[in-house]
Amino acid sequence: MPYELKHVFASLPQMERGVAKVIGGDPKGNNFLYTNGKCVIIRNIENPAIADIYTEHAHTVTVAKYAPSGYYIASGDASGRIRIWDTTQKEHLLKYEYTPLSGKVKDIAWTEDSKRIAAVGDGREKFGAVFLWDSGSSVGELSGHAKLINSVDIKQTRPYRLALASDDTCGSFFEGPPFKFKFTMREHSQFVNCVRFSPDGNRFVTAGADGQMFLYDGKDGNLISTLGGEKAHKGGIYAISWSPDSSQLISASGDKTVKLWDVGAGTAVTTFNLGSDVTDQQLGCLWQNEHLLTISLSGYINYLDKNNPDRTIRTVKGHSKSIQCVTVHKKDGRPHIYSGSHDGHINYWDAETGENDCFSGKGHSNQVSQMVTDDSSELVTCSMDDTLRYTNINKTEYSASDVVKMDFQPKSVSVAAGGLSLAVCIGQVVLLKNKKKVFTMDNLDYEAEVGALHPGGWKVRLYSVQGNTLKDEGKTIELTGAITDMAYSNDGAYLALIDDKKVTSVFTVKNNFYGHHAKPVTLAWSPDNEHFATGGMDMMVFIWTVSDPDKRIKVPGRPHTCTHSCLACTQTYTALSGG
Repeated sequence: MPYELKHVFASLPQMERGVAKVIGGDPKGNNFLYTNGKCVIIRNIENPAIADIYTEHAHTVTVAKYAPSGYYIASGDASGRIRIWDTTQKEHLLKYEYTPLSGKVKDIAWTEDSKRIAAVGDGREKFGAVFLWDSGSSVGELSGHAKLINSVDIKQTRPYRLALASDDTCGSFFEGPPFKFKFTMREHSQFVNCVRFSPDGNRFVTAGADGQMFLYDGKDGNLISTLGGEKAHKGGIYAISWSPDSSQLISASGDKTVKLWDVGAGTAVTTFNLGSDVTDQQLGCLWQNEHLLTISLSGYINYLDKNNPDRTIRTVKGHSKSIQCVTVHKKDGRPHIYSGSHDGHINYWDAETGENDCFSGKGHSNQVSQMVTDDSSELVTCSMDDTLRYTNINKTEYSASDVVKMDFQPKSVSVAAGGLSLAVCIGQVVLLKNKKKVFTMDNLDYEAEVGALHPGGWKVRLYSVQGNTLKDEGKTIELTGAITDMAYSNDGAYLALIDDKKVTSVFTVKNNFYGHHAKPVTLAWSPDNEHFATGGMDMMVFIWTVSDPDKRIKVPGRPHTCTHSCLACTQTYTALSGG
């Protein structure tokens, strides 16, 4: 039975305060790319809902850059490894792999003929290397710095020149190939975060944590001027990107602004204010054709409008941390996917288009452990911040009043008709009705992990709901291992359970379903009540048929950026059963 990958709902960049984020631009103008965890995310610049994921790195990927030809991408990771891979095929076949550094790769640059690569970052023996792309042979020595190198760029016209920016407060200038050190640039007083040549090669600019930018001659490296006088920004500058015609550039700063500069005049033409929160600090930018993109500390990707600096054209939202739980609900007749992440963020996605947004207001402050929807269009979530939260899906904003503080940390939540909710907490099980606690079970002789309320009013495993209380019916279900998740089918006819012995069991039809090679940790029913899906730590998703345990669809997953193997992580799969 075939399955089909329909959409990839991409993660945002993984951000770190005070650390620049490099955005790579497709020389053909179609895509941009960035990194999160062990993944390189490629997104269509016109429609960022169209995305692809490269997942072949064994360590955290830190930077990725297109070759000027557009046919290959070079990506570097935290171990110092560079992988060069194909962009024209969906398999992204590996072309070459090298380890030029012994530590984190911070930046990559290609020569305009796509034959030489410079890689810089951290390392024990050296902080940078420049080599031939097809053999790894050295074409120069990137020396002259006492601390890690943050940024590198190569002049895209002959004669080739190379410039570096380092944590030792200096930049440096090289001629080549083979590239040889010429001199040190000492204008900055703090870390130098970024260096970029103009597309025509006539000039290059350095930007630093001191809020200053300096303009140099692209051929001889001589200082021309400063941009913006003594201070270009009130905060540190983390990234710069030139306009295609080399007359302007944009700069991204920790002062939460992006500035557009007339390089010839040395003055800022436009200032974009991106907000007032710490998460609005700007750590990356890209000028791609007519698109001006920046990345906030929150991971949000902002499309700037030169004609209206007070409002973005588009802000791409999503998750930058691992997704812990997911559910599906129809809104306005269209299926939407709701996802909760490790940092308490909740996002919702149009399942057909990939368009997404998040709830406004103040939500959970810690990991969202589980989420379900009820018949009244409310999303019920439980979190490691010790709360249950009820959020109206149609209003798309958090309610300050619809929050229930729990005595202990909740691990699972289930809902049923009549306003019932069941929260399984550490050492406690709580029944709620109309968002109020009505019954609590303490001092249990077992440690409850998950719970489920029958759609008709019955609670999973041992208890029946009678009014506002739970009554022990003396009913138990024997399984081979500890239960990791369970769910009733939508019509209440079947109960599916998965355990840490890699067994899936379905009642009332008592069948066992075998297939996972590692612990299954999550399951979900299809609307027809005939199929259900399980996801496991073996990075596999199986789609099962209730009446036939041997009839299954195996969906091999991609490596997750998190340790929790949920049915949707950095990417979301839609599997079709083929009828």
